[in-house]
Amino acid sequence: MAGGKIQKKRHGGGAGGGGGGGARLQGGIPFEKSKGQHILRNPALVDSIVEKAGLKPTDTVLEIGPGTGNLTKRLLQAGVKAVVAVELDPRMVLELNRRFQGDPLASRLKVIQGDVLKCDLPYFDICVANIPYQISSPLTFKLLSHRPIFRCAVIMFQREFAMRLVAQPGDSLYCRLSVNVQLLSRVSHLLKVGRNNFRPPPKVDSSVVRIEPRKPLPPVSFKEWDGLVRLCFNRKNKTLGAIFKQKRVLELLEKNYKTMQSLQLTSDAEKGEEKMSPDDVALLSSMVDDMNMESGYENDDDDEMEMDDADMVAESRACFKEKIMGILQQGDFAEKRSSKLSQVDFLYLLSLFNKAGIHFS
Repeated sequence: MAGGKIQKKRHGGGAGGGGGGGARLQGGIPFEKSKGQHILRNPALVDSIVEKAGLKPTDTVLEIGPGTGNLTKRLLQAGVKAVVAVELDPRMVLELNRRFQGDPLASRLKVIQGDVLKCDLPYFDICVANIPYQISSPLTFKLLSHRPIFRCAVIMFQREFAMRLVAQPGDSLYCRLSVNVQLLSRVSHLLKVGRNNFRPPPKVDSSVVRIEPRKPLPPVSFKEWDGLVRLCFNRKNKTLGAIFKQKRVLELLEKNYKTMQSLQLTSDAEKGEEKMSPDDVALLSSMVDDMNMESGYENDDDDEMEMDDADMVAESRACFKEKIMGILQQGDFAEKRSSKLSQVDFLYLLSLFNKAGIHFS
């Protein structure tokens, strides 16, 4: 959120995107910690963000969490076609409307009151925002699932989250978030922003990041991709050989393998990237998935038959394990770690599994 003059008053600093409950706007409106209300008070920083956005006169700009409108005003002054501002807090909506009342700039401003994570976003060319940090991950993936694809987003994030977005293989912060976002977009770090640029100041520093959706998107099934990446980053510093030898992992993959064989389905990776649904991208932001398996072997009254079945199951699993290890060795992945793998590596690994009939969704 950017905007507004404030009065100094004792307050408790929030973490991430949280606000200090004691700070108030000049008009006496208290900031709410639960809404992540930190006002960006440095005019030079606001100008720098707008400049780095690379705005065009034909652009419709989406702003999230406009607050009292300092960033909003700079965007309108930059001469864009329109600014659509989405604000959750009705008090801030009132303050924003009051600020632009009678201003010629108001003709190019549309204010939507609502939760940006729940409402349908309108068309926009570019997103410029200082967001509540607690919505960073779901908002990032909501933007990346938006259609039609926008040109870029320039967003203020909590610094650690921002550095995870831009982290490269081998970096300590490289994680599933890094891999998923970089699959769908090009991400670059623009500015480091100290906490004292905000009122009330948060407990952490921030960073401004530029996100440019890839066009076209990689021709990959995102459900398959997410299944593989989630599995690999569950223990990102273990070798892939060790990860894929785990009994639970082998049972999961074998069940998928048998299901796909019985249904004679082809890999989703063969589908064009334009068939991706918003739900496919949205699932990338989910860090939890149910990997429980139904072991489900019914007992037989015949003890000898039970032993035969057990032997057959054990033999089948041994063969399947050998199949998995062979795939890893084929791509020279058995001794590699997820924390060191690039986008190209993961795409290649997924293709090897899919060609062998192994699927992750």
